Amino acid sequence: MKKLLGAVAALALAGASGAFAQSDGLADAVERSKALVPSPPWGAGDQVGMANALGQGTWLRCAAHLAAAGAKAYELSHERSNTMPLSPFGVPLEYVFRPTVGIPGTLHAFNGEEVKSGEPGAQGTQMDALGHFAVLPEAWDGQGAFPADKARYYGGYSQAEVKPTPDSPLRKLGIEHVPPIVTSAVLLDAKAHNGGAALGPGDRVTAADIEAMLAAQGLVERGILPGDVVYIRTGWGERWQDPAGDTPYYTMGPGLAYDAAQYLADKRIVLLALDNPFTDPVNEGALAGQAGPPEGTPEGLPFAIHSFNLAEAGIHQIQNARLAALADDRVWTSCTMILPLRSRGGSGSPVRPVSIGAPAP
Repeated sequence: MKKLLGAVAALALAGASGAFAQSDGLADAVERSKALVPSPPWGAGDQVGMANALGQGTWLRCAAHLAAAGAKAYELSHERSNTMPLSPFGVPLEYVFRPTVGIPGTLHAFNGEEVKSGEPGAQGTQMDALGHFAVLPEAWDGQGAFPADKARYYGGYSQAEVKPTPDSPLRKLGIEHVPPIVTSAVLLDAKAHNGGAALGPGDRVTAADIEAMLAAQGLVERGILPGDVVYIRTGWGERWQDPAGDTPYYTMGPGLAYDAAQYLADKRIVLLALDNPFTDPVNEGALAGQAGPPEGTPEGLPFAIHSFNLAEAGIHQIQNARLAALADDRVWTSCTMILPLRSRGGSGSPVRPVSIGAPAP
């Protein structure tokens, strides 16, 4: 980690005194980075997916943002608490805060807390490991035992290789394999693209929408590059409130269209994050079995974006990103740093992504 940060800092210092200090510094860094970002196929036994693209090229693009005049740091996660909205797909999270204690014969007083119950890696702003999702060869009819032994994961790994027993951690593709994600990020403002209105339940951000947003935000020439992180603001994140109360945040929401997922995979991005609960679009009533998935969703895959990104493309995901401030300042490109906890065998992790970039004048 020290070596990685040292490399980023050195590039930033070089930028401050050299080409990055020029008005075209970002464009120069982008151009120079292209030859430094590796391309698939990756080696045998890969457990990292598109994060293999991270390295000197992505750090070079980051450094240009770190050295930019007026750059600011943006928190892209929500605060975690006992009263925040909770995902219906994860065990409810509850923290217990212990009383202040001390050590006899010393001047010390200290505090602590513990997780009483729940899944920290499935609640709040959180990141999915590649082993979080797999795909079956045919739809399960709900009868009898779930055929987990038929599941196939990213890279063709079998259930026996990834999770050999019901109570085992992930033996492959766990969150601990995710390297420090230090790279350039592109923010797409779907709320602005939607005339300033937040997207609604089941609304989809399509590949055509992505290209239109790139044009509207002046990013056509730069485009989306291999090794980028892509953030998409839908406006649904405005429904996040703490205390959660009766907010409908987790009952439905907009998301990414399937053709957009394929488009982004072709661009070889490392990670995708939206300000929504599922990444996938979810119609009102769908979680209660009262509605189907949005139009264009592949048969048998109501959470097709999860399945495609994690089990096929090797693209990591963050749910419940906090993107309003970044979008309001029109920081369309930035240096982003994402460090999930290295929980061995975990299918996800709480995460605190940050972006550093200069607000638009």
